[in-house]
Amino acid sequence: MTRKTIRTQRQSAPSAVAPVFRWMMALGVLSLAASCLAQSAAPADAAQDYPKKPVRIITAGVGTLHDIITRQIGQQLSKRWGQAIVVDNQAAAGLTIGAGMAARAAPDGYTLLMGDRSALAGAPSLYKDLPYDPAKDFVPITLVARAPQVMIANPAFPAGNLREFIAYAKKHPGEINYAGAGPGTATHVAGEMLKTVASIDLTVVQYKGGGPGVLAVIGGEVQIGFSTTAPIMGHLRAGKLKAFAIGSVKRFAGAPDVPTAAEQGLPGFVAEQWIGMVAPARTPTALITKLNQEFIAVVQSPAMHDALLTQGAEPITGTPAEFSAFIRNETTNFRKLVASAGIKAE
Repeated sequence: MTRKTIRTQRQSAPSAVAPVFRWMMALGVLSLAASCLAQSAAPADAAQDYPKKPVRIITAGVGTLHDIITRQIGQQLSKRWGQAIVVDNQAAAGLTIGAGMAARAAPDGYTLLMGDRSALAGAPSLYKDLPYDPAKDFVPITLVARAPQVMIANPAFPAGNLREFIAYAKKHPGEINYAGAGPGTATHVAGEMLKTVASIDLTVVQYKGGGPGVLAVIGGEVQIGFSTTAPIMGHLRAGKLKAFAIGSVKRFAGAPDVPTAAEQGLPGFVAEQWIGMVAPARTPTALITKLNQEFIAVVQSPAMHDALLTQGAEPITGTPAEFSAFIRNETTNFRKLVASAGIKAE
């Protein structure tokens, strides 16, 4: 074979494999396209098949309103889904540590957070080194429930209603102590709101939770406090406490005999705890939609309505967009209250 012949064969060789090369390239493009289509369809498929394993819901400490309601909802969801609902109680730092854990979880719907006003709206105004950003690290699913705070007093306190209490407080500035359940909690916010709206001077004494605060009022350690209805109704009936007002816009079915603040000339005092479900950021939209529909179906069922009322709460649900707007508004209101009242995390 001559040198010229070898050169000719080498030059012609590429043209022989070109069709095969083009076919392989085309196959690669088709495979890539198929992969992209599969990935884009994955979120919808994941939502359709969800859940395939137990779902973990992080919430506040054992025995709290959050915990009780989460467990009740979890029982109903477990029946609907055929999967276990694991309630993970995180009592430390007003649920902020638990919220941080939820924010770092995989965005696959298998770790959710039952948050509240403090963790989702108040924490950014109270903590400098918060382990999460409520606005960026979570996707709202729906509000779940709200529970009005009742202003309670020791029976020996020399006032019989809210009007008389305000008049007494104005004559004794700084002499009345109220029980808080920790900086930024619902009871603390309620007390500071009352101070602002009624233009009176009260002193907060912080306790480790709402239960100890109620006991402090009963025992006379402090004169007044705030609580949702469920933990105090027995004490009210037994005469161990008296109720001055309920912090809702209208009377609450769980405590129909307790008048609102507005009925007693103080319409600006609305103090309610609320809880709602959120998921880690980047959770697929299709899955958020499904979770929203599932939670609403359970929360709005007659059985859950009665169960919530027993716990001193009422159902309040909506779309993810509505919950997102609600959190933004609550965050703004909380920031203003913190600034005006000088609330600090201790």
